[in-house]
Formats: sequence, C-alpha cells, structure tokens
Amino acid sequence: MTVHAGQLRFSTEGDGDVIDITAGVQSVVAQAETDSGVVSVFVPGSTAAVTTMEYEPGGVHDLRETLDRLVPREGPYEHNRLNNDTNSHAHIRAAIVGPSETVPVRDGRLELGTWQQVVLVDFDDRPRQRTVVVQVLA
Repeated sequence: MTVHAGQLRFSTEGDGDVIDITAGVQSVVAQAETDSGVVSVFVPGSTAAVTTMEYEPGGVHDLRETLDRLVPREGPYEHNRLNNDTNSHAHIRAAIVGPSETVPVRDGRLELGTWQQVVLVDFDDRPRQRTVVVQVLA
C-alpha cells in the first residue's frame, strides 16, 4: 500500500461557515496518480468538521438552521463557564458532525454521488485559518 499526503489551507468566517473543498481533495487524488484506493479527509481542531452534502444555498442554510436548533449558540455550557470561553456550541457541533470523511477513489476520481461534495464546516465563533489533511491510500 502506498500513501500520498497533501494539505489544503482555508480562511474561514467561523459561525458555521461551509466551504466546498471537493476540488482541492480531487487535486490531491490526481497528484497521487492512482486509479483506485481511498482518500481520507481530516480537519485538525475541535471546532471544525468535514462531511459530505449537496453544497447549494438551501442545503447550507438547512444544515446551519438544524445545528442551531440542536445546539444553540447560547446556553448554560460548562465549557464556557470553566474556561471563560464562548464557543462550547462549536465544540459540540464539531463532535456531532465529526472531523473526517473517507471517500473511495475509482478511475482516479472521487466516487461521490451526482449532487455530493466534500465540505469543511467551521463552527468556531470567530474567523480561523484551517488546514485540512488529505491522505490517499492506494
């Protein structure tokens, strides 16, 4: 098995900013020059997540609204109290969505559905610089 690694870097707005990273992930797959395998996409940090979705304005809006209902920004969060912080909701949302996705590679392309993209979601309550780690296993 061979492993080809790459990194993608993004500036985010925070507050549920959703960024389509599919093209960047595909570029790392292309650099790996493999026909088949699997790609792992991982964001370090406890207030961001990686998932797949239909990246379009309605889907992005609905994801944000749903997470706002499930994990409100304001609340009696112990993390905020103990750490004099304001982003407990971001930690919880990131834990629910998760830091990584694994996508099959076939014929040198991500094997995603027609309307499916890989996205980075930054839940923190401020803009951030994010690095996404991409590893292609073939």
